[in-house]
Amino acid sequence: MTASPAPTTNPYQAPGIHLSGETLMGLRHLARRGVSPSSRTLAGLPGGIVTKKRGRGSEPDDVRLWSEGDDMRFIDRNATARTGELHVRTHHDERDRTVVLLADFRPSMLFGTRRALRSVAAAEALALLGWRVVGDGGRVGLIVAGAGEPVVIRPSGGERAMIAVTGAMAQAHAVALSAGPKEDPPFGPMLNLAGSLLPSGGHLVMATALDTPGPEFDGLLTVLAERLSIRLLLVSDAFERMRSPGFYPFATPDGQRGTIQAVRAEGSTRSADDRLAEMHRRGIEGLRIDVETGPEAYAPLMERLDAML
Repeated sequence: MTASPAPTTNPYQAPGIHLSGETLMGLRHLARRGVSPSSRTLAGLPGGIVTKKRGRGSEPDDVRLWSEGDDMRFIDRNATARTGELHVRTHHDERDRTVVLLADFRPSMLFGTRRALRSVAAAEALALLGWRVVGDGGRVGLIVAGAGEPVVIRPSGGERAMIAVTGAMAQAHAVALSAGPKEDPPFGPMLNLAGSLLPSGGHLVMATALDTPGPEFDGLLTVLAERLSIRLLLVSDAFERMRSPGFYPFATPDGQRGTIQAVRAEGSTRSADDRLAEMHRRGIEGLRIDVETGPEAYAPLMERLDAML
């Protein structure tokens, strides 16, 4: 292997390596494309038919005077006692979802051969999903796993939540790139952290290649899946799936360049599918995110994943 001097330009600012908060914010429009306002007020059921949820809903909406035909079970005792007239409490339907996005920016994710790094693809997919969730009235939080201390954004709703999430991902990615080559820390502790942020029945969505998850990962995942809905975005680079034998140039984060010889990849495509199949058997649904395809291809996949939450 031979190496050449570091280039004069900053490699961290190259397209596909630099993660821009503005770009992640811009994915908002792509995430909501083709979703009408009326459909967001309906129950997102699997299949081709969208129906209204039955029942009165569980979210308190307003208190008003009782009128003929109102259900006596919904009388508001406090308002009635205060005014001396019967009042009822009305409710509206709300799809109350709390979702924590778990982005893997550990050193092994800072790798890519076409279009972008795996870490960038993970952030793009999670941002698309986050915009969909807050657009439907849900709450979004964030955990970023890197070589150092994790970045944590507690779940909240609305555009302000996604401003915090996208900004934190961009900043954490810049820190990860500048940290230099290191060993991957175990991924398991991130599951414990997610469990502390989510209520029972909440949703955890991980975007990772599942490289070196650590010895405790499987056990922690099984325990957490008993009270949370967990989904996996398995990030896959084309080189992992379709590697042909030969010599390949490479560049490292510190600017070093060289050439490495690679042998044919046997069964690499099956490996990604096998991981997803294994997760499915454990009750954890997942989708494969191909780095080279980009956000336009991720958007319909996030629509499918959104229906699973």
